[in-house]
Amino acid sequence: MSNISYTFDAEVRAELGTGASRRLRRADKVPAILYGADKEAVSLTLDHNKIIQAQAHEGFYTHILTLNIGGESVEAILKDVQRHPYKPKITHLDFQRVDANSKIHTSIPVHFINEEVVAKTGATIVHQLTEIEITCLPKALPEFIEVDVAALAAGDSLHLSDVKLPSGVTSVELAKGADHDQAVVTVVAPKGAAAEDAEDAETEAAE
Repeated sequence: MSNISYTFDAEVRAELGTGASRRLRRADKVPAILYGADKEAVSLTLDHNKIIQAQAHEGFYTHILTLNIGGESVEAILKDVQRHPYKPKITHLDFQRVDANSKIHTSIPVHFINEEVVAKTGATIVHQLTEIEITCLPKALPEFIEVDVAALAAGDSLHLSDVKLPSGVTSVELAKGADHDQAVVTVVAPKGAAAEDAEDAETEAAE
């Protein structure tokens, strides 16, 4: 888990509209909005450089963040990031307030481990999912979900139901029923192996 602290100073934004947002960006500020927890939405501004530094870390997208707004600390999660189409600039952020007693609905990245074990066999690992949609209370929110592929062989697949989620964390898709048990990762046989298997099958059929 990351030891980085995700705490940001934010100011309430009085001026709204496209022109005001453009002026903020020229001043190296990022317009943002904070909503949720049955409270009124608040327009904010944050320091662009601090956001740029933080967004380079995976935890920025999955951790519970702290926004210091006028002397009040507010816990929130990042819900959306808008970026400039070609410049390394963040143009807008959406934050959702966190209530310790209310479940969070978000997507968590998947970290695949022991891929080198499978790669040594010549097989190819195909990531069907890179994130898993989950719900949980804030205290149970994981930074990432680890999936071990060491035991997989060519032709194997690992599904959502095979993934061990942390205590208190539920898969959104699996909660919809067994027919939503999506593949997370599959292992494809080495090139040429499929053709050899087909030839062997034809030979056995002719004998």
